[in-house]
Amino acid sequence: MTIRKNLLIASIATAGLAMASTASAADMYKSGVGALYAGLNYTFMNLDFDGEDADVGTLSGKVGVMANEYVGFEARAGFGVNDDNIGGVADVEVDNFFGGYATFNMVNESPITPYAVIGFTRAELEVDTAFGSDSDDDSDFSYGAGINFEMAQNVSGNLEYMRYYDDDDVTVDGIGLGVQFNF
Repeated sequence: MTIRKNLLIASIATAGLAMASTASAADMYKSGVGALYAGLNYTFMNLDFDGEDADVGTLSGKVGVMANEYVGFEARAGFGVNDDNIGGVADVEVDNFFGGYATFNMVNESPITPYAVIGFTRAELEVDTAFGSDSDDDSDFSYGAGINFEMAQNVSGNLEYMRYYDDDDVTVDGIGLGVQFNF
């Protein structure tokens, strides 16, 4: 009888620990700690070449992980989908860009989470004229700020401003709109 009683107690304790682990994992997932995410963004970029402005569009993807509820790490990559014409003589576009970033989130109880982002971006810009084309690729420190707003469980939208590049008389700024999926 004692062996059966001990076996029953051990079984109940094991089941309780298993359920507590599941609840703990669900809490961790809900808070975003250790959660993976992926997203898509369309960014309206402004390219400034020594006072000459071009407005282009890019499409990008991102993947990331939340190290804790306040800090995340992500990688982004994108390409140009809309170019612009400067003065009727030059077509300007972002050929591609990629980078690594850290996000700092202001956790709160509302469905809107403000954040800041810093990192490095490598961008390749291209200019086509009647005399030929020229491209330049370089990397620079990047920074920005945005908000994530919860649309459904595990799905959020975002609005973000980024300074992607500011070097050699070229500045690349962007305002992005996107969607993010949490796993």
